Amino acid sequence: MVRLRGQGARAHSIMPPTFNIGIEEEYQTIDPETRDLRSHIQVELLEKGKRILQERVKAEMHQSVVEVGTGVCRNIKEAKAEIKMLRRDIVKLAKENGLRLASVATHPFADWRVQEIYPDDRYKHIVEDMQLVARANLIFGLHVHIGIEDRETAIHMMNHARYFLPHLLALSTNSPFWLGMNTGLKSYRCKVFDKFPRTNIPDYFPSWGEYENFIKLLIKTNCIDNAKKIWWDIRPHPFFNTIEFRVCDIPMRADETIALAALIQATVAKLYKLHTANQGFRLYRRALLMENKWRAARYGMAGKLIDFGKQTEVPAKDLILEYLEFVDDVVDELDSREELNYIHTMLEAGSGADRQLRVYQETETGLEEDEPAAERKVG
Repeated sequence: MVRLRGQGARAHSIMPPTFNIGIEEEYQTIDPETRDLRSHIQVELLEKGKRILQERVKAEMHQSVVEVGTGVCRNIKEAKAEIKMLRRDIVKLAKENGLRLASVATHPFADWRVQEIYPDDRYKHIVEDMQLVARANLIFGLHVHIGIEDRETAIHMMNHARYFLPHLLALSTNSPFWLGMNTGLKSYRCKVFDKFPRTNIPDYFPSWGEYENFIKLLIKTNCIDNAKKIWWDIRPHPFFNTIEFRVCDIPMRADETIALAALIQATVAKLYKLHTANQGFRLYRRALLMENKWRAARYGMAGKLIDFGKQTEVPAKDLILEYLEFVDDVVDELDSREELNYIHTMLEAGSGADRQLRVYQETETGLEEDEPAAERKVG
């Protein structure tokens, strides 16, 4: 799957990372009658939610999106309890106010052109800057933060973790439909979002200093006003001491979210273990990694990814099994084996996209024409 390489002597006097976890999920607010998206502003869902969940609930750019986020969780079991509590509370609150929630990365038929933007200065500026690209960005994702307090270590962990982003996307795919059409992709969300600037898999940076210089140049030249407008699939968070994984579609099931978060945490912990032993991965070019991301978005777990070390295609499920073996020696230290084992269930049952497509195909069964229309008798 990957090739290790020595990195030369390095001092490791810094404190090891906490690997604590933060999870953010974006949900759709749905009209229970039409099943279309509906704004949550009229029922003051956010205001009511904040009274119960405090800062764990917030708006996103479109008025039919609501985001919940955990606090800083010390381990995956804390994160699991909090995510399930948040889902229960926000679902209950939505029902009490005449709405339903959906955990899907694109709505199957909603039209972004009729969706209102949340009245917030930040979103107003984004729309002014990016116009139709921003208005069309009606998508729903999962973001997972892993605590790495030393910034130099964080940039190296990001460099190496880039390799695994297509694997994570393949597992999470949950957006096959757009504007009432079967797009043919398992994650169409990716193709909506990559119209934004500063998205997709980043280049690698030799040091934190070089990353900072990159950000300073963008700010100096009025490309961005702060590093939060870096929307890569993985990034050092500009305000928290974390690296943030942003590649995943929002999964349908809470257990899927937790399994993905456990795998992400284990990935960073394993990479850090190699880092302290002066080992790491060969740093593949962004262009190569993007080939795998395309395959993951197009085919999900049913397709093939490229094993760059062997220079051959391999079924995505096989590479994900190798991935699980790769992180296995840190899983018990993290006490996440139970949560991570759900990845095997996901491999067997398929992703949310696979399940959506199965239902879609079942509804089409029996609707075929019995005879060509031209041969039907009229009268």
